[in-house]
Amino acid sequence: MIPNRSTAPTATDGSAVSTAEVRAAFGVAATYALLAPSVFNTQPWRWRIGPGAVLTLRADRSRQVHSIDPTRRLLLVSCGAALHHARLALAVAGYRTEVARFPHHADPDVLARITVTGRLEPDPEQLRQHEAGRRRRTDRRAFGEQPVAESTLRRFRGVVEAEGAFLHLVRDDQMPMLAVATANTAAAELEDPAYRTELRRWTNRPPESRDGVPAASAVRPGPRRVPIREHALGGTPGLEVGEGTDRGATYAIVFGPGDTPGDLLTGGEALSALLLAAVAEGLATAPLSDPVELEWPRWLMRNLLAEIGEPYVVVRLGFAADPDPLPPVLRLEPADVIEYAD
Repeated sequence: MIPNRSTAPTATDGSAVSTAEVRAAFGVAATYALLAPSVFNTQPWRWRIGPGAVLTLRADRSRQVHSIDPTRRLLLVSCGAALHHARLALAVAGYRTEVARFPHHADPDVLARITVTGRLEPDPEQLRQHEAGRRRRTDRRAFGEQPVAESTLRRFRGVVEAEGAFLHLVRDDQMPMLAVATANTAAAELEDPAYRTELRRWTNRPPESRDGVPAASAVRPGPRRVPIREHALGGTPGLEVGEGTDRGATYAIVFGPGDTPGDLLTGGEALSALLLAAVAEGLATAPLSDPVELEWPRWLMRNLLAEIGEPYVVVRLGFAADPDPLPPVLRLEPADVIEYAD
């Protein structure tokens, strides 16, 4: 949990922070934010450092997946995850920050502006989550039969709520609806030529692009409680599904009060916090955006929430059944996403 989401904590000392020092810290934070999850690993964000020691987050619409995200819901959730990663990196580096979300109404692509207001002492949980960010991978293989402890799930709910969102744990009696919504979404999307084109675009990237989901990270079909998106359309997946069947997996829905851009950005921050907390606990994680990509399955997800909120993303949490490491994560170079301005 990052204690400076909306209010600045008391600085641990009165020492001054130079502009040069802050700009360097911003570069480190924006680089760490490259580790954040994003739909199809599109990494649809850009950072601008300065002038005046300000770190600005912008959406990159050129990386919007229009066939499944025409209103940029998933783009904003992805950018929210990057924002949380950057905030965490600054907190771990010992900086107190303030964040202005959507500071320019005239430019909706300016998502957040971060300024440093002093120093603080990072807490051990921040350090654990920050380290977990370097180990986190989306594990599309099946998870094992060991369930996640109820006490752990309660802590995760607190982590998500601290970021301004909520967490619904899908009950056993709700699993058929989640499975049907996900399967039907996959079938409907595969019938859409625009979707197939974009899927091929983001799963057949040239090696130098350092983005997308390569076939090496895709998983062969197998029995699952909830189906997994086919990422190797017409190709050969690089990973076996494994010995597990997801029987011990927990499915959680990150949701909030509405679907305004601010709500969706917050949902992404909460998603990031959940994933990092889970990995810090030794769990495997896999965000699932399929059930919220089309309006009618998203309506089913609202029913799972008893219509008290808007679903942003589903997350599969559990214990990896396969001990083999996952392929290296592909990420853009810092120079591709970070701009320095005097």
